[in-house]
Amino acid sequence: MGLKLFELCGQDPVRVFSPFCWRSRMALTLKGLPFESVPWRFTETDRLAFAQHDKVPVLVDGDRAVPDSWAIAQYLDATYPGTPSLLHGNPEPYLFVAAWNDTVVQAGISRLIVSDIPPLLGEKELPYFMESREKRFGMPLAEVTADRDVKLPAYRASLQPMRQALKGRDFLGGAAPDYADCIVFGTFMWARVVSPLAVLEADDPIHAWRERMLDLAGGMARNAPCC
Repeated sequence: MGLKLFELCGQDPVRVFSPFCWRSRMALTLKGLPFESVPWRFTETDRLAFAQHDKVPVLVDGDRAVPDSWAIAQYLDATYPGTPSLLHGNPEPYLFVAAWNDTVVQAGISRLIVSDIPPLLGEKELPYFMESREKRFGMPLAEVTADRDVKLPAYRASLQPMRQALKGRDFLGGAAPDYADCIVFGTFMWARVVSPLAVLEADDPIHAWRERMLDLAGGMARNAPCC
């Protein structure tokens, strides 16, 4: 039985738009492990009961279910040691990358694109998404992203640590991508899938890095449905 990855989608079952699902999707891609994508939607928590979890991604490998993108990365390295390493035997540095991504890169980008997501959702998922996200932000989603073109330069400036990290290297992992690249790429791929907003300028080193990530594995990510 092959690997299966339960991934978040909306009306279009092949438009995967969770940043965490994209972390796991890219992790599998870097390790050269083929997998079947299983579409999952916000209101389908009962379908994940087998994993004792209520969110995606969930990786299924035979009779083993592994929820959570971080746990999936560790599982893949431990279970498939003959493939390229994601964490290089030391997960600690990647915890910092994840924390920086979640609090700066992803938190910032969500305030620029969250109002672009509702049109992608079905009628069952839309009420849940609107209620939960407006509660999270404390305002209507249209207000969250209001004047985003004005806010965009400040967001781009907040990414300077990543530009520094990329100096002299093609990927955060060095000559080849590793899980640090998967973490941050997941966020930018989320934006690419759900929003037409040009988050990065064409001459930005981060844009060049994203282009290299998009081209991996024959352009798997580049060819994914996006806005």
